[in-house]
Amino acid sequence: MLKIRLQGTTNDIKWFRKILERDKRIELLSISEPFSNKGTKKYFRVYAEVKKHQKESMN
Repeated sequence: MLKIRLQGTTNDIKWFRKILERDKRIELLSISEPFSNKGTKKYFRVYAEVKKHQKESMN
């Protein structure tokens, strides 16, 4: 599992979240609500947890 901090404008974060959600190689476990950064009203941060998607075995 990876814990990732994303930082950017809210539009940039929404754009990248869609990429994470659509990529079949990645399982998005959780993503936080945006937090504002000190000293700026333009940039925000979110925290995401992702893991490599496990293929189901065919037995």
